[in-house]
Order: sequence, then C-alpha cells, then structure tokens
Amino acid sequence: MSTGPLLLKRQRWPTCYGVIMNPTALLEEGARLQQQGALAEAADRYTQVLRFEPANADALYKMAQVSCQQEHFEAGIRFAQQALAVEPRWARAHLLLGMASARLGRLQEALVSFDQAVSCAPDLADAHGNRGDVLVELGRHADAIESYDRALGIQPRSPENWCNRGAALFDLGRYEEALVSFRQAVALAPQFAQAHFNCGNTLLALARHADAAAPAGAGSAPRPDALECRREALASYEEALRHNPKHPEALNNRGVTLMDLGLREQAISSYEQALAIAPNHTGALCNRAKALLTLNRLSEALSSADRALALNADDTHALFTRGNILVRLSRYDEAITSYEQVLKIAPHHRHASASLVHCYMTICDWKNVARIERDLIDRIAADGSIVQPLILLGLGMSPATLLKCTRRFTEHEIARATPMPRRRVSPRSDKIKLAYLSADFGNHPVSVLAVELFELHDRNRFDVLGVSIGADDGSEIRARVARSFDRFLDVAAETDNEIAKLLHELDVDVLVDLGGYTEGARPNILACRPAPVQATYIGFLATMGADFIDYLIADEVVLPHGHDTFYSERIVRLPECVQVNDSKRRISSRIPSRSEAGLPENAFVFCCFNGNYKITAATFDVWMRLLHTVDNSVLWLLRSNEAAMISLRHEALARGIDPARLIFAPKVDSEDHLARHGLADLFLDTLPINAGATASDALWAGLPIVTLMGDTCPGRVSGSLLHAVGLPELVTRNRGEYEALALRLAGDPPLLASIRAKLARNRVTEPLFDTDRFRRHIEAAYTTMWEIWQRGERPRGFTVDRI
Repeated sequence: MSTGPLLLKRQRWPTCYGVIMNPTALLEEGARLQQQGALAEAADRYTQVLRFEPANADALYKMAQVSCQQEHFEAGIRFAQQALAVEPRWARAHLLLGMASARLGRLQEALVSFDQAVSCAPDLADAHGNRGDVLVELGRHADAIESYDRALGIQPRSPENWCNRGAALFDLGRYEEALVSFRQAVALAPQFAQAHFNCGNTLLALARHADAAAPAGAGSAPRPDALECRREALASYEEALRHNPKHPEALNNRGVTLMDLGLREQAISSYEQALAIAPNHTGALCNRAKALLTLNRLSEALSSADRALALNADDTHALFTRGNILVRLSRYDEAITSYEQVLKIAPHHRHASASLVHCYMTICDWKNVARIERDLIDRIAADGSIVQPLILLGLGMSPATLLKCTRRFTEHEIARATPMPRRRVSPRSDKIKLAYLSADFGNHPVSVLAVELFELHDRNRFDVLGVSIGADDGSEIRARVARSFDRFLDVAAETDNEIAKLLHELDVDVLVDLGGYTEGARPNILACRPAPVQATYIGFLATMGADFIDYLIADEVVLPHGHDTFYSERIVRLPECVQVNDSKRRISSRIPSRSEAGLPENAFVFCCFNGNYKITAATFDVWMRLLHTVDNSVLWLLRSNEAAMISLRHEALARGIDPARLIFAPKVDSEDHLARHGLADLFLDTLPINAGATASDALWAGLPIVTLMGDTCPGRVSGSLLHAVGLPELVTRNRGEYEALALRLAGDPPLLASIRAKLARNRVTEPLFDTDRFRRHIEAAYTTMWEIWQRGERPRGFTVDRI
C-alpha cells in the first residue's frame, strides 16, 4: 500500500503589481513589515490607511494578502472582494480571491475567480496554474492539464506547474507522460523533494502496470521493465529523502519498493523510520505488518496491524493483513472475524473471500464453506476475485476453470521482468547443469521425499545444484539435503533478480522449481528466465498458468492424455509414478501400544493423517456411515488445530456418531509417526485433494489406502502411488465404490490381511520405492528437455520410456 503523487499546495500569495496611489509612509512601512514576516504590524499599517481611505484598493489588497498569510481566509475573501469592488478587472485580486476560496474548500467559487483572473490577464501564468489545481480537486483532470499547459506556455520554468501537471496525468493513468513532467520539475529544481517523490511513485506505478500486463506477443511494443522501474523508483525516493529526510510518505513508499525488490529487512527499517516521524501513519504500520509476516515474525506483525486498526478500525488493508497473520498463528476464529469485517466494509475485495473460505476449510466448518464457496465461484465467474491457486485446488473446480483462474492470479500477482539474455544454442559435450529451486530444503515433505534422488543423480552426466530460498531450520534433513548437492546455495536473503542473475551466470541448463505457488515459493525468479529450460516438479502438482514455465513433470495416472489443454506447460510423463520416494527412511523400532496412542485395543481403526483442510463434508459423510456400519470401529485423524477437532466432533454427533469415536493424533517426529501407522487397519483418502506425502508414509509403513480418483492432479496422486506399488485394486472411481471397498475390507479380515501382505512384498519389488529406478526416468526427462532446446525446438510434451 503506497501513496500516489501529491498535488503541491501553493503557499506564495500573489503580490501586487498594480499602480500604487501616492506612496505614503504607512503603505511603505506596511510592505516592508510584511516582507519581513511581521504580519500583525503590517496589517496595523494597512488598517490605518483604510481609516482615511476606505476605498484604497492597494491597502484592501494588501490586507487580503496578510489575512491569507495568517490563514484568516474568510477575512482575506472579504478584503479581496472589497478591492475588486474598486478595481473590478484587477487580475491578481481575482487570483487571490480564488486561492482563499480554494483553501476553504469552495472549489466552484475558486474556479469562477480563476476564470475571471484569466479573462482579465490571459498571460497571468499563476492564474492558469491555480485554475489547474482546482480542476484536479474537482476531478476534471483533462481540463486541468490544459490549464497547466497554458501556464507553462507562459512560464515554462515553473517546477510547481510541471509537478502538478504530472500529478494530473498520474491520476489519469498516463504514467509515462506524468514521469516526463515530474522529471522536468526535477531538472528545473534539483532540490525539489516533492518532485523526486512523485517520480518514485510514478515509476512504482509503471512497474506494477508492467507486472499486470499480459505477456507481449510477436510485434508488441516492449513493456517497461518492472525491475528497472523499481530500481529507479528507489533512487527517486532516496533523492527525495536527501532533500527532505523527514518525509514519512517517501519513507513508506521506499519501504514498499524495497519489499517489491525482496529486501524485507531494509523495507522494515524504512517503515520504522516513517513511524518515528509520524507514529500514526496507518499505511506504514500496515506495510510493516505485511513485511514482518513474510519473515515469520508473527507477534511483531500482529502488534503492528493492531496499531493500525486502533487508528482506523475500518482500514481494510490492515484488517486483511491481520487475518493473514492470525492464520499463520492458527488463530482461525479471529482470522475469520477479520476477513468477514473486510467484506462488510469492502464487499468486492478481491482476496478476502478466498482467504475466508480457506479458513473455514481448515477448521472443517462446512456450512460456511458452502456459503462462501458459492459467493466465491460467482466472483470468479465475474472476474472479481484473485484466488491463490492452492485454495482453488481445494474447491474441486474443473481443470478448465483452474487454468483460467490460475492465469488470472499469475497476471495480477507475478511481477513481469525482462528475460535474461538468451543463451546461444550450441552443441555441448559436457554435463548438464541441473538446479533445484526450493524454499523447502528442511523438515518438509518435499525434502523428505526427494533427498535420496538428489544423492543418487548420475554425476557423470549431471552437475546438481541446490538453490535454497527458505530459512535454515537446523534440521537433520536440511543437513542431509545440503550434502546431497554438488553445490548448495543458500540465497534466502537475496532478491529475486539477484538469484536469477546468479543462476544465469552459473549457466544453469535445466532449472526445476519444487514450490510453484506454495508458501515461501518465489516464482518471480523464474519469471526472469534465468535458465533455457524451466520445469516444475512435486511441490505444486498443478498448472502455474505462466509463460515462463516450459514443462510440468507428471505421469499418465495423475495427468491422463487428453488433459494437456488444461495446462499452460508442456506435459512430461514419467513411465511409472510422478512422486519420488526415499528408500532409506527410518521407521522407529518401537511401535506404541494402542492404549498409548489413545486407541481402543480391539477396535477396527480407520485412519486419515491428511491435513484437516482436505476433509470435505461429502468425504466425512462416507466415513460416518462406515463407523455406523462397522461395529467397534473408530476414526483416527491428525490433530492440526483445536477448532477443527471441535467442528469434526460436532459433525459426527450431528450424523448420529459418538464424538468419542473420533480420536486425534498429536504431531510426533517422522520415525515415530511412521511407526504408529502399524496401529491402524485402513487408511481412508480424501478428495478433491488426495494424500501425497501422507500416502507415501502409509504405504512405506505397510498401511493400505483406499482412494478415490478426482479430475485434477492433486486428486489423483494416491491412485498413481497405488498403481506404482502394485495395488490398483484399491483405487475407486466414485464415492459409492470408495465406500463399498472400505466396508468390504473392514468386514473381511482375511481379505485385508492379504492386501497388507501384498503391500509388504511389493514395497521391495514394485517401482514406487525404487529410488534409483525413478532417478533414471527423471534424468531421461531432463536430458530430453535439454536436447529439445539444443536443437532450437520449442518445448513439447513427451512420455519417458521405462528404463
């Protein structure tokens, strides 16, 4: 949230160039005192003149001047009107009357006075300029620009008129023309802080306009480079602050620009400097909160947002930011209150509905999910909402709708940048330089799944780089990941452009993004096109709706042939399974007893360790029917937040099931979590988002999964895993099949035992957990991508043969 250019308030009151009557000592002394700033004494001298000559136009005009200088505008208007009663065509008196009226907000009266001044003296530049100021205030920007042009035709070296002309152009969205005006003001008055500030605002607007622009097609005019605009904006704010160090708006907007450049710590410092000067600057407080949120400094961020709201309880920016902070703190009920308030104040807010529905999904409040979801779908259909793609995936939308909405998100949220210089296509005999980009090189499912792949890559054919844009969590898996690469780059503190430049200078051939639009991901790096070949894999199994991603790595189950048109990327299908696994994962040798885990000793334990936000009312209906039918059965779920536990127990009771039959497992470390899978009998999957890493956990631990196939990649992951482990019979096509299969397995212990035995055998014989086999397939994919580029061909989809 930044402040746009400010219209310059003119402070110099016009002087009298009229013919002065017989100069008297009183008038001369009054003029001298006025010039020295002794306004009360000057007024006394003019008053003495008016006692003897009440119709003395010069004295009346001077009294109007002094009154306005003392900010006694009503008195100034009276004296100016009296002067004009004596001299009706006195242009400067009309000008003064207009300025005083404008300061009192009487804009139409001011405009009449300026028109009179122009009529009396067409070459009076100040009248044209002030007329332009009032026209801007009246919203008549085009007319204002015409007035400024007339003023500048008479007095071309007026920085004030150049500056205010720029502000009018800015308000019309004519940013390039506005920038020319502001730069002219700077050229005429290099110490004019306001003009430097307005240059910065315009450059920032140009950057954001470039961000939102659709990709330029063949023959299109080149777009302004968003990054370069931001750098120039930063320089302009610095120059404004050099001439006026106590300019809170410049400090705030400098912070906004620093945030856009990825310099979060510096941005926070700039906001705090603004607040030291203007403690009640709500924009700086809100922006500081957003910056602190990105650094996970949640208590400080919440305090800053609360301070902004204490000053203005209806500030939608602060309310929305507060909601986002509370989500990160798992205080969902309070976050919901903030988002609801945003929508009450601004019903068409582009982001609040999506954030609100995600909160309700996370706490399993399905009644409100349905209410908000209907409204959100209507907003999306009307192009009125920008929805984070991860939220879209949970709403069960069609692949075509997902592509449309993700493209809109990308166009609005991802900064456009001039691509890095294209490398020359030439034969290479050396190794392919492969880089993995991720914010999740730590205790995260991406690293848990992929670390052995990084270790096993064929170093005779690949140089493998890890590029970490996330914090070092100090975990054991982080250390193992760092060791697995030939070179591990921790660049979390660098800007997006700096990282892109580094990757380009390192001559990375194939850049694989493991984050997509997940938390911590930085797609702006890929928007700079640092590598000739760019692909997404594993962390975000959906389209990114972007022209800077060449390939999406999938398989034939998660993304069937015929669905390619719903993806902006070219599809590369691996022959067996899209999801890599670590065959070295350790399972604790100690399996707790059921009583230790809070489970009944002799019950049939249905299990689902997916995140609570993946559980829908339709899925829960099936689960409750299973509990109703299967005697002495319980449902074992993951404890992710207290509100979800309360909601799920309430929903169970509403379906006639004792809430005590829902048992919630606390979070434990990875080895113990894998071990406790042995206490469950059957894993029940979710839709529209399947288990992913949690499915691998269950199958690695020997726990069978019943899944239901959806229409999008996230709803088909478990099906892919089950095919790859040789258990396609556990994949169902509709809810009826899903419920019937789960009921059959629960009611037929020998059948379930045979499935468990088959899974135990297949773990070591089928492809799913054969990491080196997977490595050969994905390396073949990278090689083909690289060879296509080397031949100068456009990216195309293909399927990797089994090796």
